[in-house]
Amino acid sequence: MDSVKWIVFCGLFTWIPGIKSFLDIGPSVGAAVFAGIYKAYKPVKCYFKECCPADWDHLNATVDMNCSLQTRVFGQDLAIDVIMKHLQAHMTKDPTRALVLSFHGGTGTGKNHVSRIIAEGLYQEGMRSKYVHFISATKEFPHLYHVSVYKDKLKELVENSVKECEWSLFIFDEIDKMPPGVIDTLTPYLDFNEHLSGTDYRKAIFLFLSNTAGKEIFQHTFQHQGSRERIGLNEMEQLISKVTVNNNSSGMYLSDVIIKHLVTAYVPFLPLTRKHVKMCIKDYLVARNYYKRDSVPEEIVQKVMSELIFFPDDTQIFSVTGCKRVPDKVDYVMYDG
Repeated sequence: MDSVKWIVFCGLFTWIPGIKSFLDIGPSVGAAVFAGIYKAYKPVKCYFKECCPADWDHLNATVDMNCSLQTRVFGQDLAIDVIMKHLQAHMTKDPTRALVLSFHGGTGTGKNHVSRIIAEGLYQEGMRSKYVHFISATKEFPHLYHVSVYKDKLKELVENSVKECEWSLFIFDEIDKMPPGVIDTLTPYLDFNEHLSGTDYRKAIFLFLSNTAGKEIFQHTFQHQGSRERIGLNEMEQLISKVTVNNNSSGMYLSDVIIKHLVTAYVPFLPLTRKHVKMCIKDYLVARNYYKRDSVPEEIVQKVMSELIFFPDDTQIFSVTGCKRVPDKVDYVMYDG
């Protein structure tokens, strides 16, 4: 389903009361209807103050999230498919262990953007939710000689957070820049342990964001640029895991998280082409209320495109910075014009 059809489909979800209950993820229509009714009777206090997400939120959350990913993320069909399948499985069944998704790709391909959409789909306050924990490795763990301190700090964060809400979300940005050994603190919380000191960590969600294997993902995509949609998860996971294991400059090098295979899935974010960047530009122009969705002038899009850098030199197919610099360039062009 292309982006235009998804916009119509998701708009229908929002505008027609009750339709979500019948179309929610899951094999049983009756169960979906029940979930919709149950959601309507959630505790009154949760309408005024954010509550920890409960089981009755998950069916609707996955539909909302899928709509947002399909209409707000461009060029990452494989990543969206992998993410949604794992999230749905994790949230609609009793998970046997925490969900760990490792996002890999070059700058501007959508790793942070997708993480925000996941947070918005699961939590009432999105990234501002007290149940969402964004950890920047370069900010929180800057020194190699403070590893023991960082381990204690991370252990305290995870344990206190999950005790308060089993469905806590942890997002580790630039995890490849984390000092070696720190990530091993997470090992017991990610393994098949029903309870650790009376706490169940199996419902928690961990997202690892990394530029590791970005170069290799580009090379593989470039070799298959005529059949991008045929690139499969298995081949990409093998490529990413091999690079991650052998990268001795990464914070995940020789980590128990990797060695014990505690990463649920390695999610590839492919390099974005000119077509995808154009879609980002149009989306941002609409989001900033410069134009209506169906009235974005092509000449404005081309002006923004001319401010961005593409490669290789002979074909200019791929964006050097993905969609990362689109907001800056859109605002520059619109202010100038």
